[in-house]
Amino acid sequence: MKIVRKAIIPVAGLGTRFLPATKAQPKEMLTLVDKPVIQYIVEEAVAAGIEEIIFVTSSNKRAIEDHFDRNFELEYRLRQKNKKDILKNLLHISDMAQFIYVRQKTPKGLGHAIATAKHLIGDEPFAVLLGDDVIDAKIPAIKQLMQVYNKYKDIVVGVTRVPKKETNKYGIVDPILLDDRTVEVKRLIEKPRPDKAPSNLAVTGRYILTPEIFDFLAKQKAGAGGEIQLTDAIASYIKKRAGYACIYKGDWYDCGKKLEFIKAIVNFGLKRSEFRRPLRRYLKNI
Repeated sequence: MKIVRKAIIPVAGLGTRFLPATKAQPKEMLTLVDKPVIQYIVEEAVAAGIEEIIFVTSSNKRAIEDHFDRNFELEYRLRQKNKKDILKNLLHISDMAQFIYVRQKTPKGLGHAIATAKHLIGDEPFAVLLGDDVIDAKIPAIKQLMQVYNKYKDIVVGVTRVPKKETNKYGIVDPILLDDRTVEVKRLIEKPRPDKAPSNLAVTGRYILTPEIFDFLAKQKAGAGGEIQLTDAIASYIKKRAGYACIYKGDWYDCGKKLEFIKAIVNFGLKRSEFRRPLRRYLKNI
């Protein structure tokens, strides 16, 4: 059985929800405490054993490429000032994995973005991590999905429970419970009304896919927003083959939404020993 060693991270979106902050920088480069959102996602993939990161980018995402590349002038200055710890952290960023970049020339949706990287995947299973979704977990969320894939050897989507009244905001799975953390997916329904939702298990930005998904993406017609949707292709796939969902353990932050991004900043700040006590004191006072 081939192991999952490649990951696609689509980062071609414009980030209009965060304007004007994203007018001149990618939304994925907005920082949680002192690291950009995209670095947390890459670190999750690498911690799970991913060796090759494929970014699907667009013309305004050069800052992401620069972040994961070397900066020799900055390294020289840090060496001069004997800032060894900072230098070590910077060198680690570019050495974490092999980074590959492919352009999505036209914004035709998430499914189209994934299909853009087909030639880099070949006949291997692969991970997909969305650039807005940060999951704080002891065992990397994508690693938890890999464990389900290794057992069942088919597509796995990452899900978490959301309030029943909010099912109309997410792709929702119709589940057959296999154990306390794994379900077989009967159907995948995009944004059902709460009274029509078969569960409150929402797909939240993590996938293990097989190369066969590219055949479904190639045939997929435009869906919501006039774009080729990954969710639609997965829904078609599981009508013909098995599909699974992993109810991962971890705290999920949709950093594509302003309030969730603020919550993530606060919670990641509280996890840092140098900020924990003064930040708690500040929050208590306000």
